[in-house]
Amino acid sequence: MTSDSALHWHDLPAPVISQLRQGAVIPAHPLALGPDRAFDRESQRAIGRYYVDAGSGGLAVGVHSTQFAIREVGLYRPVLELAIETARDWTDRPLVMIAGAVGKTAQAVEEARTARALGYHAVLLSLAALKGAGEDELIEHCAAVAREMPLVGFYLQTAVGGIALSRAFWTRFAAIDNVVAIKVAPFNRYRTLDVVVGVVQAQAEDRITLYTGNDDHIVADLVTPMVVRTGNREVIVRFQGGLLGHWSVWTRGAVEMLQRLKLAVSAGAIPPEVLALDSFVTDCNSVVFDVDHDFAGCIAGCHEILRRQGLMTSIECLDPNETLSPGQSAGIDRLYATYPELNDDAFVAANLGRWRS
Repeated sequence: MTSDSALHWHDLPAPVISQLRQGAVIPAHPLALGPDRAFDRESQRAIGRYYVDAGSGGLAVGVHSTQFAIREVGLYRPVLELAIETARDWTDRPLVMIAGAVGKTAQAVEEARTARALGYHAVLLSLAALKGAGEDELIEHCAAVAREMPLVGFYLQTAVGGIALSRAFWTRFAAIDNVVAIKVAPFNRYRTLDVVVGVVQAQAEDRITLYTGNDDHIVADLVTPMVVRTGNREVIVRFQGGLLGHWSVWTRGAVEMLQRLKLAVSAGAIPPEVLALDSFVTDCNSVVFDVDHDFAGCIAGCHEILRRQGLMTSIECLDPNETLSPGQSAGIDRLYATYPELNDDAFVAANLGRWRS
């Protein structure tokens, strides 16, 4: 660590940076609340243990799935603290711990400092609060946070508050030396390509690892080579893992699927049955994330699966009006019937008592 306590990616433990770069399942950690909407620490701890035992390569905490409103109710630090304590107490293997950072520059910098003090390795930076800002201001904001600790960029889809970002922005962003990864989640192939081209134009493809957040394209992102021609170079870039709210449920299945996809890519041929997983996973996401109602029930949908498994005691969100949409519970019933191989209920049932102890 440098003298001013700032954290650079060179300072990260070698096993952590290796885990990040080889690609992993990184669930976006939800917030467990009881029926009275009070913080349910026992369930929160159990969920963290579940992710570790499922084989996750890290955790993303304080992000959209954790509910941004944790900041307004004084839960940002307690939630981050419990997550990293749970991970450290439960396993000795390296986990990439990522904290969400939001807001204008002063708030985002302060959240990065909190995460760094708690032992997190990087921050996932949302730019939603800077809607309307120019590109120079956005880059200055990102650079300010990157001066505190390693940065994971975040291209959030515009349907849920993200802002459209140009290829030129991503080239400048990728040139920031303390950027280690980007979660690419615009739900848009043109904008996904803008990120990839930007990283290559900045000649940062060896430093920055791409993680899919495209819930409508998870499998395809992970098996498709992205070939970029720029200048006199032709560079192949691949998504190595996923940082996903979708992978906050049925996580053991997600770990097994990622392993299967990586083996297929290594073999140099993607079998049709592997490609078929793309439509299966997208169909599951459409229900869990409530696409029919413009994602209104996306957090509650994840909560409902965790509640059915016994990992949560309720599906409550901080906003009492945020709940399942009409037909969403029946849709989850359909997923269980249609894709039984994708859930991990048996794994959870076999370990739930231990995780809740």
